Amino acid sequence: MNEPNYIILIINSPFIKTMNLTNTLSTLPYAIKVVPDQNSAIEFLNDHSVTLVISEATLTPPNRNHIIRIIKTINPFIGIICFCPNATIADAVNTMKDGADYFFSNDFETRSLIDKIHELIDETTSKSELLPVINAQSKHISNGIVHVDEKMHAIVSSINQIAQTKATVLILGESGVGKEVFAKMIHQKSLRKHKRFVVVNCAAIPEYLIESELFGHERGSFTGAHYKKIGKFEQAQGGTIFLDEMGELSLNMQVKFLRVLQEKQLERVGSSDSIEIDVRIIAATNRVLHKELEAGKFREDLYYRLNVINFFIPPLRERKKDIPLMAQIFLREFSKEYNKQLEYMDIEVMHTLINQTWKGNVRELRNVIERATVVAKRNETILMMHHLPIEIVKNNSHSPGHAKTELTLKEYEKMIISYTLNSVNGNKRRTAEILDINRQTLYNKLNEYGLL
Repeated sequence: MNEPNYIILIINSPFIKTMNLTNTLSTLPYAIKVVPDQNSAIEFLNDHSVTLVISEATLTPPNRNHIIRIIKTINPFIGIICFCPNATIADAVNTMKDGADYFFSNDFETRSLIDKIHELIDETTSKSELLPVINAQSKHISNGIVHVDEKMHAIVSSINQIAQTKATVLILGESGVGKEVFAKMIHQKSLRKHKRFVVVNCAAIPEYLIESELFGHERGSFTGAHYKKIGKFEQAQGGTIFLDEMGELSLNMQVKFLRVLQEKQLERVGSSDSIEIDVRIIAATNRVLHKELEAGKFREDLYYRLNVINFFIPPLRERKKDIPLMAQIFLREFSKEYNKQLEYMDIEVMHTLINQTWKGNVRELRNVIERATVVAKRNETILMMHHLPIEIVKNNSHSPGHAKTELTLKEYEKMIISYTLNSVNGNKRRTAEILDINRQTLYNKLNEYGLL
């Protein structure tokens, strides 16, 4: 082998010093670097490309194997060998769960250590081939939007095409599907991305204040108007305004808004002066607008002005393929926020999440993952069923009424394998262990589902 540029980092400890690893490994074709402690190791890892780390395991709470998790955060592809003097089987298992690739106890053979070093370095050098697998799901995330599901992927592709136009956009969908996230994506991909993105929740503003909020007012224009107010449209000048829950506007307010759309001008409350505006308008509603038209609750001329380009965001129950990746993203976000060590989910948890109806859509899923993260113990690494809210566990059923929205067995199997592989940074051995299958079966499945 001729890879002298590969670096093996040894983190010294009383036990490691007794092994005299520097001499033991001196004949290997790798650069050997010894650091005195974990803090020095972190500094070195941040400044150098390290292939393999050798360290003593930290077996006592609350900082059990903290260095392993830090190493994997810095670079998830680094191989880690841990020595566990006087370790029990449980200690060894926990060390592997914490992220170590292999462990040795007091009595080990030098030949076995050297063989394992060669094996792990070979695995590390081949991980460039694994990148498409490890990052297979990253291509399904755009501006915070998960789009594994084909319908969602088509919407994201359409947004990429229309974002740089000036066209007004209407986003339709149930509450909680993430309409604001889609609006923000359109803004961030537009030529206006360096200008303001102003959000207005029309349903949260009282009727008597909505005109002032949108268009502003002059001092003294009504009781309590002690100062001039710049409205949301002027605040968004040159940028984008997102009008959420547009369907809640009264017919009187719809007329005034229609004038702004048509003439690109507005008048502040209490003023007759027209102000030119250059704002891209994105509107959203959870109402079925054609029914609102029939009921006389929404103006037809405004509807057609708004409906230049429209997107319907499907509810989460109709895009179950997005759930594993979405849940994983939320788990990592809240695990970090609440200083927990949760890395991945138990298979039964994922199955439960996939088969919920999610009446609150993405907002509800996010809330469930946050609640589960909060109740998890600080040293737990796997989100289990007992962490989930009781109402979610009770709803975990396979009744005939859910048959139309459940995944096929093969779709679910592919999703779980892909999710598990990604959650352990592409480590096939650990993936097989978590799924309780042998490695050959795993390779066969990866090949069958096009994940190799």
